[in-house]
Amino acid sequence: MAFDFPSETVDLPSRGWYYPADNPLSTGKVELKYMTAAEENILSSKNLIMKGTAINKLMEALIVSPGVKYKDLLIGDKNALMVAARVFGYGKDYDTSCECPNCQYKNQVTIDLVSLKDKEIDFEDKQKGKNEFLFLLPFSNIEITFKLLTQGDDDTINKELEALKKGVKSEVSPEVTTRMRYMILSVNGDRSREKVREFVETALLSRDVEAFRQHTRKINPDIDLTFDFECTKCGYDGRLEVPIDVTFFWPYARV
Repeated sequence: MAFDFPSETVDLPSRGWYYPADNPLSTGKVELKYMTAAEENILSSKNLIMKGTAINKLMEALIVSPGVKYKDLLIGDKNALMVAARVFGYGKDYDTSCECPNCQYKNQVTIDLVSLKDKEIDFEDKQKGKNEFLFLLPFSNIEITFKLLTQGDDDTINKELEALKKGVKSEVSPEVTTRMRYMILSVNGDRSREKVREFVETALLSRDVEAFRQHTRKINPDIDLTFDFECTKCGYDGRLEVPIDVTFFWPYARV
């Protein structure tokens, strides 16, 4: 017997602006089905949790839009779908604990996930259908072409970092330079990967990195994953990141 599962259409923070016209994500919408006991099997799989792939497997199972590939999603769009999936599965109230950055006291908090809003992005001056941008590094005066990372890029980066950790015994993680290598497509018009690697690993100034980060934050569509926090012990108040792990989707999971 076949069953029809309820689903909802979710608007992406990117509005589909940066996807090619032939990619179904260019519609700016993705249909998600509601979670079932089968998806809870994914969240309770110790093997997937240890590998760090449980959430990815869950999201792949929940996306039902024809032709949509999870790996093609921009990271910010993926984040929005994760929040929507949690709301559809267990409601808008997320009970969790957050450590106060001032006194380190662990506070029990309830976060209203529906109150999380998309970042405001001005798309009008960006080329529609293309995930590629120019930026002039202000201190070195070097022009780079870059892209925003997709879920597929993120998975590849994490695998590379894990392989490097096993192969090279070092206390220094190359995460910053590795991510920059994947984001930067050209240096002063030179698109060779050798040139990009050489530039990132030997010539990219920290001051330029910070300017680049600020620029990408302005154009990168995402959901604002911060909430208003006030410590019940010391009174500290500010914005904190919403903690997301397997228990975000399944409150009864034990990591």
